[in-house]
Amino acid sequence: MTDAALITEAPKPESRFQRLRRLHPNKIIAGIAFAAYLAISHSILAEEGPARFRVDLAPLLQSPWVLQVHVAGAVLTFAIGCVLLAGVKGRAMHRTLGYVWVVSMAVTAISSFFLHSINPGSFSFIHAISAWTVIVLPMGLAAARRKKIAQHRKHMAGMFVGGMLVAGLFSFLPGRLMWHLFFTA
Repeated sequence: MTDAALITEAPKPESRFQRLRRLHPNKIIAGIAFAAYLAISHSILAEEGPARFRVDLAPLLQSPWVLQVHVAGAVLTFAIGCVLLAGVKGRAMHRTLGYVWVVSMAVTAISSFFLHSINPGSFSFIHAISAWTVIVLPMGLAAARRKKIAQHRKHMAGMFVGGMLVAGLFSFLPGRLMWHLFFTA
């Protein structure tokens, strides 16, 4: 074999479109939601002025019990979801925390149907995420029980990104309850 046969061409650099196609859909969704959140928050804060960080749980404690249940479920779901995503999969601890996560995610999604602060009197875009969660949650659980791990991972990670990160991010828009718990204008 000659030296010329061993020489290969250098790989062509990837275009932006090719790099974007390799990104996981959850990362794309989270990125778009974060950009939208920044744009909306910036426009709201331009009118209200700068915000300062502070913690005041009084607005939550004075809110209706269904909202308190919803926030408690969301906080528990977020915390357990972070542990599950970071930890070892398939062990007894993952399974136990997973069942608790499923119940807390269901409580969070179902309780959201009784909250109408964004669009008083009717459902909003966030309720579509809740409906999607109520449908996909049993599918993700069934996939795990059938040992279809890739499908289980897809369903559960999608619910965490859509139901917890995206919906949670928009609950922190200036003027909403979660904003008032941690910030003041």
